Amino acid sequence: MTISPLKDSETVRQQRNLTNSQKRANSETKEGVLVNNFIKDDTGTNLDNTCDTLVISESVKMPSRLYEKNPDKSSILPISAVTIGVMGAIALMSAFVRRNTKINLKISNEKRLPATTRNVALNEETHQALYQMIQSPTRKTIHAGIGVLTLTAMAFMGKTFFDGFKEVWVKKREADIQKNMQEQLINIETQSFAGKIQITRSMLSEKAREFSKYLSDDKDKILPNFGKHLQFTGKTKNKEDSKKNNMNYFLLGAATVAGIVGLGYLSLRNLSKSKNYLEKAVKETENKITDIVKNSSTKTKDNDKKLLEAYLQSIDAKEGTIKKYLENLNWDKGELNEFIQKLVKKSKTSTTKVNETIGGDGTPKPTFYSHVDDYRAFFYNWLLDTDNKQFKQLFFGITGLTALSYGGKLAGEAIKEVQVKKLNAQTEVELQNRLVSTELRNFKSKKDAAIQPLVDEFYKQVDNGKPKEELKVMAENILLEIKNGPPFVYS
Repeated sequence: MTISPLKDSETVRQQRNLTNSQKRANSETKEGVLVNNFIKDDTGTNLDNTCDTLVISESVKMPSRLYEKNPDKSSILPISAVTIGVMGAIALMSAFVRRNTKINLKISNEKRLPATTRNVALNEETHQALYQMIQSPTRKTIHAGIGVLTLTAMAFMGKTFFDGFKEVWVKKREADIQKNMQEQLINIETQSFAGKIQITRSMLSEKAREFSKYLSDDKDKILPNFGKHLQFTGKTKNKEDSKKNNMNYFLLGAATVAGIVGLGYLSLRNLSKSKNYLEKAVKETENKITDIVKNSSTKTKDNDKKLLEAYLQSIDAKEGTIKKYLENLNWDKGELNEFIQKLVKKSKTSTTKVNETIGGDGTPKPTFYSHVDDYRAFFYNWLLDTDNKQFKQLFFGITGLTALSYGGKLAGEAIKEVQVKKLNAQTEVELQNRLVSTELRNFKSKKDAAIQPLVDEFYKQVDNGKPKEELKVMAENILLEIKNGPPFVYS
């Protein structure tokens, strides 16, 4: 029921904002206080006096969980399992590659994946400038490339300086915030410390008055069997609360199940409606195809081909559907069969070629293209053609805007960080202030847990008729335990 003298809530709060050396000095001081107060010399008293001095009961059982042992579950089995698992995964991957090679030999051209051209994007302006210097080393490209590299170095150093300046400024403001927070915490810690001292003094006063009744010569003041009426004031489980919690859990579970069923039903309804909408759209498209087939002529044939191909593709028409709709077209038989076969083959083909302007011509060799979104690109363009005043204006305008945007972002982040730290510090102060009452109740509860068994033992000895001299020794030591025993109070 007690807590470590170096890990109580007040100590944790005090040490939260201390440096390592301050924490070490604080801990060593408290360790010294403990040693000085609790290492005692041998007084040479006999065993009975020692039992009374230390308030030792005649019979106290050990805690029921003292000899409980947890089985050692450590094993190298997990290591072995991981090793076997990794090797098994490698074996499965090799089997997958073998199967894929076998499938690749037998697959038809319509289903085969197309070859791709490796498109190397030059998105960084420095990469693009260097590429131009290597690919076309002219006076202009070299001059522009060196200019871009120089500007990049200047921007990097400027960014480094302003980032460092921001961090230093934020750190200085953080130090001020910490100092102000510590100033505010002094009063809160004083309230906590004074409250614990007051609790100890109150308990000493209360128990001293109780014990004095049994140590006084005036027998009328003695309350017989007083100890039997003392009950430990700690919290116990409330059966009604337990039943209420169980009912809440049941209701929550029932509501969850109902929600799952309801949402599942709603999802199925949505899917059903979506299916109906799709069927309606397919029906409308089929009607359009029928109208085109009915009204198609030699004059509209070329346009009709594009529309029919688009409509059939939109409804994902298969071979039978394509032939069903197109066989009634009033076209030349050879041309109609060629058109039908084209659409049938396209419906069976799994992939299509990418546009050459985007993905190349499909040759499995690297190709290069530049897509730059960088303020330095405008500097490069200006250096290629310094006579173009619009290139110059673009460079200064966009570079200035970029610099202002970054500076504003940096300033905004710095102010935001400082304000967040201020608010966090204020929140910490408010929390610690609210926790004073909680900490005092916690201290009082633990103090009661440590003292009440000794008080019960005292009243038990009173009922057994123990002499007043011995009761006096027990009472004095209980009071000493209240004053100096755990949980401890530190300044």
